Amino acid sequence: MADFSWQAELVARPADTPLLLDSQRSWNAGEIVAELLNLRERLAGSRVVGVLADNSPAWIIADLACQDSGRVHLPLPAFFHTEQLRNALEQTGADTVLTDQPERIGALDLGFAITGRWQGLTWMRRVVEPVALPPGSAKISFTSGSTGAPKGVCLSRDGLLDTARAVQERLADLPLERHLAVLPLALLLENVAGVYAPLLRGMPVYLPPLAELGWAGMQGFDPAALDRKVRETGAGSVILVPELLKAWATYLGFTRSQPSATLRFVAVGGARVAPELLTGARALGIPAYQGYGLTEGGSVLAINRPGDDADGVGRPLGHARLSIENGELTVRTRAFLGYTGQAATSDAAFATGDLASIDGNGHLHLQGRRKNLLITSFGRNVSPEWVEAALLAQPQIIQAVVTGDGQPALSAIVVPLPGIPDGALGEAIARANANLPDYAQIAHFIASPAFTPGNGLATGNGRPRRQAIIDHHRAALAALHSSEESPMSFYDTLKFETAQARAYLLSAPIISECLQGRASLDSYLAFLTQAYHHVRHTTPLLMTLGGRLPERLSWMRAGVAEYIEEEIGHEEWILNDIAAAGGDADAVRNSRPDLPAELMVAYAYDLINRGNPAGFFGMVFVLEGTSVDLALNAADRIQAALGLPDTAFSYLRSHGTLDQEHTQHLANILDLMTPEDQADVLHAAKVFFKLYGDIFHALPVEVAACN
Repeated sequence: MADFSWQAELVARPADTPLLLDSQRSWNAGEIVAELLNLRERLAGSRVVGVLADNSPAWIIADLACQDSGRVHLPLPAFFHTEQLRNALEQTGADTVLTDQPERIGALDLGFAITGRWQGLTWMRRVVEPVALPPGSAKISFTSGSTGAPKGVCLSRDGLLDTARAVQERLADLPLERHLAVLPLALLLENVAGVYAPLLRGMPVYLPPLAELGWAGMQGFDPAALDRKVRETGAGSVILVPELLKAWATYLGFTRSQPSATLRFVAVGGARVAPELLTGARALGIPAYQGYGLTEGGSVLAINRPGDDADGVGRPLGHARLSIENGELTVRTRAFLGYTGQAATSDAAFATGDLASIDGNGHLHLQGRRKNLLITSFGRNVSPEWVEAALLAQPQIIQAVVTGDGQPALSAIVVPLPGIPDGALGEAIARANANLPDYAQIAHFIASPAFTPGNGLATGNGRPRRQAIIDHHRAALAALHSSEESPMSFYDTLKFETAQARAYLLSAPIISECLQGRASLDSYLAFLTQAYHHVRHTTPLLMTLGGRLPERLSWMRAGVAEYIEEEIGHEEWILNDIAAAGGDADAVRNSRPDLPAELMVAYAYDLINRGNPAGFFGMVFVLEGTSVDLALNAADRIQAALGLPDTAFSYLRSHGTLDQEHTQHLANILDLMTPEDQADVLHAAKVFFKLYGDIFHALPVEVAACN
């Protein structure tokens, strides 16, 4: 393939053939070729080109131009945090970046300067000494991995094209007319199997922004948006990770609807897929088939398909040589050249770390990761992936991680479906246990918030970061193992039962923009203004609460007094922030709140004076919990985008820190309440999530201009 070029591949197609599309326009073959020639000139002075941007045709054109011009392409996942971005750019010696988030690159202080614009992306360059990379490196894919330090996998162009051609050949007879890219393009799976393979086939690829597909950053995924986009585009194929398939299947089941009639093939990979999930999805009309691959193998290595389906992960593709050595799968392809910062690899097979077997029909089966194998205190070997698949087959469980190495019984950390009734989670685990032998059954479980890239508990394609999750819940796990009877605290129950209400608040557009560093100064000032109007009532509300507590709740007064002492004067911090950010603090002091803020404050007073005063702690839970989740991160992102001084963020930063300290204090108060009072706190928390969410949803979303 030494003489292959995307330019020549596309020139061979009719010039008016539409190939790359988004919500705004369509790029035909002739237009793509012209842009490839344009970019070839602009890339002349570059060595390693990073792309940090949302899904779009421009992303793909930049990728193809790098290949044709002999430049190394460095896809940068948007979910990488600051140090991961810095690590990727420094390890590769990247001297050029194309991005729709220039403020994030500028904030790294690596010497990048803006030199122009192209197709909605900012062109940034720097002068830097080259870094030694394995010869022939065409793409460096930083695996999101199971740890916080991603590895740069250096891949050859010919090896990636081998994969794309093998996928194209395996699916050649399926009646596919267009592909919809659902996963971020920075993930090799979508990049190679979802774009290269269709382009080699001459098939159009739809590349809408991720938000239009239901991706909501830290707030999760909206399957209704995915379903709409599949219908709008008439997609014949999509690639999903198991969590997205489960969310979509749950949505279709709930709405009693069928997927688009154009859909012919849904590839599912990136993590183990429970057979029951595939069966259930197909019953709903989703033609889902499991595949398997890894970055070092150039992405896809095996895949099931209509007419050649099995309960494993598929028949190996023709470009890959697979073998089993001591129970572990080894792979040889032309793609993997080595890792950044290490010597180039030889032509030896790559040990995947996956325990596997190949059946008599040539289909690959996986038994879990060698390094994840659990050995109970009774000496039984258990692959956690096997047990997790049984848990994930239950509709009530969205994500799961199983642990218990050295323990007499296994424990599970599970993310429940929001809004399921009391007891449903335990019943779901009991049903999963019924299909497992006694030594592999779950004896204890912890209900957890979702594992996401935003909270560091999942990789970019949704795969749980096992060790990070176990570390995060280490104290709770220790408590489980120390006692056979370890009921969930009411604070944890409150988090679980309000997950759906919390999701409404977090879905506010202003939150997504802030966390991506794209909020404008006007938006930040609008947030501070409404914060002032409810925070100035915090101390009066607490004073009213102290006076209204009935005798049965008199033990709370000391805790309320502590809250009052800490909260006095915080509204003045907000006014100081407004002034430091260039706003008119006096005008805000004398203004009236917007209706959502006024309603939330009014409900709080009414709850204390007319309802159960204990319910006010539902408001404390909502405001403090939201602050812990968002305040510090939002402050950093907004400051980087707007260049404001530290003095403009005293409210967000102080509350983010203070509320982390308050969390255990609040949990102790809640656990001492009677079940009746706890029920009122739960009801109030759901109401406050709605009212507080209304404040955020009403805030103006004005994206900061790029300087």
